[in-house]
Amino acid sequence: MFRALMMEKGADGSAVASVREMDDAALPAGDVTVAISHSTLNYKDGLCLSQTGGGLVRVWPHVPGIDFAGVVEASSDARYAVGDRVVLTGWRVGEAHWGGYATRARVKADWLVPLPEGLTARQAMAVGTAGFTAMLAVLALEAHGLRPDAGEVLVTGAAGGVGSVATALLAHLGYSVAAVTGRPETEAYLRDLGASRIVPRAELAETVKRPLESETWAGCVDAVGGAMLARVLGQMKYGASVAAVGLAGGAALPASVIPFLLRGVNLLGIDSVLCPYPQRRAAWERIARDLPMDKLEAMIVEAGLGDLPGLGAAILKGEVQGRVVVDVNA
Repeated sequence: MFRALMMEKGADGSAVASVREMDDAALPAGDVTVAISHSTLNYKDGLCLSQTGGGLVRVWPHVPGIDFAGVVEASSDARYAVGDRVVLTGWRVGEAHWGGYATRARVKADWLVPLPEGLTARQAMAVGTAGFTAMLAVLALEAHGLRPDAGEVLVTGAAGGVGSVATALLAHLGYSVAAVTGRPETEAYLRDLGASRIVPRAELAETVKRPLESETWAGCVDAVGGAMLARVLGQMKYGASVAAVGLAGGAALPASVIPFLLRGVNLLGIDSVLCPYPQRRAAWERIARDLPMDKLEAMIVEAGLGDLPGLGAAILKGEVQGRVVVDVNA
């Protein structure tokens, strides 16, 4: 038997979540069975936890949770043995395949990554998809020439999950971080993570007609998209790059090609769902090496399975700060 947050369609067609005891026979097919200790909460989890499943859940009943960490209990794949510590993010787990809001999961071996030495399951889930995506963004910016002496690096949506980890990572690596937030109450939190400047969201939220403004930012991790991303593109330094990781401000991009043509600006798309295995291993190894664990601890909000429906609604409203770590056994 295992314990899970099960989502089922109610009589009115809306999804209802409840913590249930389940038989192992209900687990989906897969190569590896994992005893989960921790999961987390991302924006996509909030969508999956909504009454409609956010358009991501197609088959009911369903166990959400796009991330989990734990220990291998059984494996038919030579790459993983009983007792191995593993982490999973992406691959549409928690959407099309039962996910991590449970004490047990069965998945394809290709979807797993060994948990790096020195990183606990709890810390891995404080990172989760949000932090993993932030690390991919930093790696992409570095690959396109970003160095600490190039100037300020902008992080939009900085108090959210991706933004929090990106701010802490960049500051630890020696970058000067300008953190964008629309919540003044998060300023102390962001400065504690290492932000050297706070940029009120209102300063970048307004669309301007000029395609180019003063060259300000040496790099950017953008979790907002929409009009703010369009505005930021016109403020990048010559040859600088923006790593696009989210669309909290909308999917449309009301931008001009002028920053790309006249300043050689690069817009880098970051995908964490289908990211190839070698890049996953490299990102997790860098997380274990470069993410300051004291800063990670400062981001954590503790939760249990029963807290997730309420937290899912809160993250969709932009009301969750930092990283939620879910103890699935609590």
